[in-house]
Amino acid sequence: MMRLLPLFLVACTVLGCNNDARSQEQAAPAPQRVEAADDVNDRVSRSRQTAITRAVEAATPAIVSVNVLGVERVRVRDPWADFFSDPFFEQFFSNRRSRVIERQVQNVGSGFVLSPDGYIVTNDHVAGNATRISVSFPDGRTLDAELIGTDKASDIALLKVDPDAALPYLALAEEDRPLVGEWVIALGNPFGLFEAAEPTVTVGVVSAVGRDLSVSRDGRIYRDMIQTDASINRGNSGGPLVNALGEVIGVNTAIYSQSGGSVGIGFAVPAAKVRRIVEELKRTGFVDRSYYTGLRGMDVTERIARALALPEVRGVLLRDVDPGSPAEAAGFLPYDVIVALEGESVDNLADFVARLYDFRPGDRVRCRVLRDGAAQMLTLEIGRQEG
Repeated sequence: MMRLLPLFLVACTVLGCNNDARSQEQAAPAPQRVEAADDVNDRVSRSRQTAITRAVEAATPAIVSVNVLGVERVRVRDPWADFFSDPFFEQFFSNRRSRVIERQVQNVGSGFVLSPDGYIVTNDHVAGNATRISVSFPDGRTLDAELIGTDKASDIALLKVDPDAALPYLALAEEDRPLVGEWVIALGNPFGLFEAAEPTVTVGVVSAVGRDLSVSRDGRIYRDMIQTDASINRGNSGGPLVNALGEVIGVNTAIYSQSGGSVGIGFAVPAAKVRRIVEELKRTGFVDRSYYTGLRGMDVTERIARALALPEVRGVLLRDVDPGSPAEAAGFLPYDVIVALEGESVDNLADFVARLYDFRPGDRVRCRVLRDGAAQMLTLEIGRQEG
């Protein structure tokens, strides 16, 4: 019995192994196939693609480099200015202290095709003073462009080329505001380094919306801007800021920088504003800003706020209202204080004018005013300055 027990156990084990072998033989999987190298590469390539790479691929053919020759007016100091500053000579030669000269300058920026027939959007500060414009495409082509119209206030310009065939183009986003935090892509030609080549791509997020910058010295009004940390440098101006769907949510226009280079604070004109400006430029070649309201005002100071018992030191105090003007028809009176326009706070006179630039002659805007300590809502129909 002592010898049979191990033999029995061994036999059972062997029998069990034979049964397993037959079971495995019946259910044996098909032999593995070595995957073709092309299939592996294709699968890896697909795994590397993201919404960002797909948006870049779709947008790239419509990005252009804008090359401009223009005329710049420069005031220069006369080398004899110190000599003629003598009071005796100044009475005869005072006009020699400085003079204005015109010189030809070259500028490079970016832009994007907005329609298959060749309309192109860029910045006014890129092409607004151009005497000659050419645009270079990623496929190596360069075409002469015509300046259809430009608007200094919004810093948008519209160009036109005459292509032999329909051009790839980008669509402006339909949503009024992008989502803060969503991925965005800036495309363009920074520093003019790569003309007639695929654009440089930088990626970031929408850092903020509705940013208002101070009015620039040359009269540009940057209101309701999109802020992004996607790297934007000189030469990117006029290029698109694109979302992950490949839609243009804004036109890259300005940066905040103490060094002149990108520090991750860039600003783009929102698509909704671009759409309206482009439609006007295409229709008339300019934006009608011949405003007439009949309002004559000044900034509210601390002294004015105390005298009128105002809750805050902000707003526009009306000194006078023109007789027969749109302002009089709307019911404005001297000493009214305008504190809001279409629901947006008004801090001072410059702020009021900047907000008015979002509208056109004929538009009706609601103004919140303080009169004798009480708030009132007045509707002003913006008039047109004749002559």
